[in-house]
Amino acid sequence: MVRLFNEVLGADVEVPERPSRMVSFSPAATEALFQIGAGERIVGVSAFCARPPEAKAKRKVGSYNTVRPELLEELKPDLILTVTGYQREFALRMSKKFPVYPLELPVTVAGIVDFVGKVGLVAGEHEAARELSGDLLRRLGSVRKVRKARAYVEIDLGGPVTFGAHSYITDAISFLGCSSVYEAERSEWLKPDLERVKTEDPDAILYEAKMYSEFGAGDLERLVRTRGWEGMKAVRNDSCFLTPGPLDFLAHHGPSFITEAVPWLQEKLGQAADGHSPGGVEP
Repeated sequence: MVRLFNEVLGADVEVPERPSRMVSFSPAATEALFQIGAGERIVGVSAFCARPPEAKAKRKVGSYNTVRPELLEELKPDLILTVTGYQREFALRMSKKFPVYPLELPVTVAGIVDFVGKVGLVAGEHEAARELSGDLLRRLGSVRKVRKARAYVEIDLGGPVTFGAHSYITDAISFLGCSSVYEAERSEWLKPDLERVKTEDPDAILYEAKMYSEFGAGDLERLVRTRGWEGMKAVRNDSCFLTPGPLDFLAHHGPSFITEAVPWLQEKLGQAADGHSPGGVEP
């Protein structure tokens, strides 16, 4: 057994050198565990852990901040991974009875790479995590900045949410040489002022629907009309973009944010900077 100090708990967490019965309540940590070859040692996940597809076959023990204690008792995990932010209080409660290791929620793109490294260290997969982190860094190093565009980002998290300075989403847009409407707000997320968005008149609107919803391009077009945004630059230039797939995309800080979301942002912001995209609201 090893004792690992955790900044969130302000205490040591005792775990095996190579935990064999892990539970992850973090979709990002779950994805990272699979990518470093530790997926077989996961015995339970949250209902939102859907990357990679193999994660869906793992036993569901709760939601993002809820758990069925009797399942944890049955599974006898030797390591439980959570994140800070919305899960912080949940992690503190569980830590009174189980070996919980909360990981800091990344606020920058570089923080996502660090997050992957920490997952590997705690899971006893140091070399594989360093290899994955190195690959992610190389990918970031090859990213080409786009001509400056201003974007508005919105994610449906039970209501419209946008992102301020303390968000890896905002940082990714800045990393690409662009800016976002709420980038100066000293917060991770906030409820947007829709009239302010209209006044700011961004070059691009990046919209992510609620996870697993059937929200499509036509729904986004109707939402834009309902808000009276038809005259905005992003709408006139066909630069309203719906994130791909039914899963969290921008609202996911696992390795795929760097391998999939950053290239998607690069493409869409590049189209917006050029003043057009081919053919209306895009998925």
